[in-house]
Amino acid sequence: MAYVDLNPIRAATAVTPEESDHTSVRRRIEQAKQGKQPVELMPFVGNPRKDMPEGLPFSLTDYLELVELTGRVVREDKRGFIDSQHNPILQRLGIDEQSWLAISTGIEQHFGGVVGAHKRMQRYKADHHQQRLQGMGSAKRWLNSA
Repeated sequence: MAYVDLNPIRAATAVTPEESDHTSVRRRIEQAKQGKQPVELMPFVGNPRKDMPEGLPFSLTDYLELVELTGRVVREDKRGFIDSQHNPILQRLGIDEQSWLAISTGIEQHFGGVVGAHKRMQRYKADHHQQRLQGMGSAKRWLNSA
């Protein structure tokens, strides 16, 4: 998966995984920011000890770090790589690791039907004439800079 997700970077058509068109890693990032997993892709289910659910047996955070670290390797037979001047991927996304783990593993505990940065949730609330939205505190705490 990481090899395929890094193809646009290796071909020098994208600078970072989150900017690469038509990749599963970009789709996963976009969906995770909304507290979801893409239904068309096999989900990351973490690393449970027993009663293994169907899915990829590691976390999305670990996968993003794998793609990031692999993409930073400079290869003479490839044109592109993730330049060392770029911050780590979770930092670029404006999400600290603890927040990312909280929103990607327990989203339903922290938000209602809408997930996003606090400002975006406020805009949604106004646009949809809502009095309140569940999760505004979580948005402020974890996604304020996203």
